[in-house]
Amino acid sequence: MENLLRPLIVVGGSVVLTLFIGWATDRLLCKADERHPETSLWGLLRRGRIPYQLVLCAALLRGSFDRAEVLEDHRVGVGRTLTLVLIGSAAWLAVRIVGAVVETTYTRYARVHHDAARVRRVRTQVSLIMRVVSAVVGVVAVAAMLLTFPAFRAAGASLLASAGIIGIVAGVAAQSTLSNMFAGFQIAFGDMVRMGDTVVVDGEWGTVEEITLTFLTVRTWDERRITMPVSYFTSKPFENWSRGTPQMTGIVHWHVDHSAPLDAMREKLRDILRECPAWDGRAYGLDVTDTTPNTLEVRALATAKDADDIWTVRVIVREKMIRWLAEEHPYALPRVNTADALLPPNRANGRVPGGIAPQRRAHESPSADR
Repeated sequence: MENLLRPLIVVGGSVVLTLFIGWATDRLLCKADERHPETSLWGLLRRGRIPYQLVLCAALLRGSFDRAEVLEDHRVGVGRTLTLVLIGSAAWLAVRIVGAVVETTYTRYARVHHDAARVRRVRTQVSLIMRVVSAVVGVVAVAAMLLTFPAFRAAGASLLASAGIIGIVAGVAAQSTLSNMFAGFQIAFGDMVRMGDTVVVDGEWGTVEEITLTFLTVRTWDERRITMPVSYFTSKPFENWSRGTPQMTGIVHWHVDHSAPLDAMREKLRDILRECPAWDGRAYGLDVTDTTPNTLEVRALATAKDADDIWTVRVIVREKMIRWLAEEHPYALPRVNTADALLPPNRANGRVPGGIAPQRRAHESPSADR
């Protein structure tokens, strides 16, 4: 009876104590979240209740397993398994705690500062910092797990002796990966591109959706995703429309007839922009920028507060101006001239410049002119 009750009390008591401590901690976090609604830290810390309970249960079982006097032949294996679970759950809990603290700090910063560019920069840095912390904690946890095996500890001494050669080989083999990692740090802290920025890459217009240590994802206007290594943004030129102030100037071109009413087009442009909510009212203009034998090239300028609004302004101005020309001034639209070509006056009467009449052909007679 004693051999049956002892393991039941040890294992069952550890599980019950773990559940009770986890429940009590969760209730304390809930009350703290209700008392301090201005911060989301306490609510975010509740995400770590599962690894927290795993740490408690593994620690209690690891400390009291010897007193259970069960599985005596497998005591070393069970103890090592509990140690591995303890290390893994502790690393999981550490990542959750760091994530809660970092996310709370970012939320508080975004609430205080209203500059969208600075908020996106901090968001990019925070995202990359979290990935670095997760990677470091994971590597340390795996190393600690391996050190629990005596065979790995014995092999560690020989591995350290050849660490220089292994480092050189690994550096050559992972050259592109390492360059992308360093490029990721350069992007995060060099403020070159941030999450949420509007960029033009290889002729594709889109928004930066995700930045990691090795790759960057751009979501295009037609909801496609372009994934490219972050080293691209440190080695090749690209357009960042969100860099500095988000205000932009848009351009619209038309080809019209030479007789187009330019003054009336300027007034119509002003009326169109006044009715367009996306126009920020800073500036506008209409000028003739080029001419061809058949048309005039007219350019309109308009301003907006960001890239999305400037796109709206451009499409509205282009559509309404063409519609107005077609309805009110159809002659101003480009036309193809199909009339007969007119000869110069001195060619119309059969004479060439200089007053010399053209020579007749041998078979023609003077009566042919009559």
